[in-house]
Amino acid sequence: MTKLELSEKSGVSISFLSDLTNGKGNPSLKVMENIAVALDVSLPYLLEVTDLDRASLEVLAGGKPPSQGGLPQGYVRVTAILPAHRAFEVQKWNDEAVKKIQQTKKDAPK
Repeated sequence: MTKLELSEKSGVSISFLSDLTNGKGNPSLKVMENIAVALDVSLPYLLEVTDLDRASLEVLAGGKPPSQGGLPQGYVRVTAILPAHRAFEVQKWNDEAVKKIQQTKKDAPK
């Protein structure tokens, strides 16, 4: 999807979308919700990609398929639609993985 198409579907100006992809914009939750709807993804999914490194963000800004971002080897990012009881279990797995990754980053030599 081009920025023009995203702008038309989300109601967000192209210049503001450019600011967002360059890390200069500060969108409201309503703007983020409009973008999520236009991209046909959930708002939480759109907001959760905060662990992406700069290179991955630049790839995303170019509209190419995202890498696994700043995830360590052996981890992958997935999106799924699940019944609530299954989602609860997956959320527990996610929380454990996030804690492990954060601890690994803290323990890594600097």
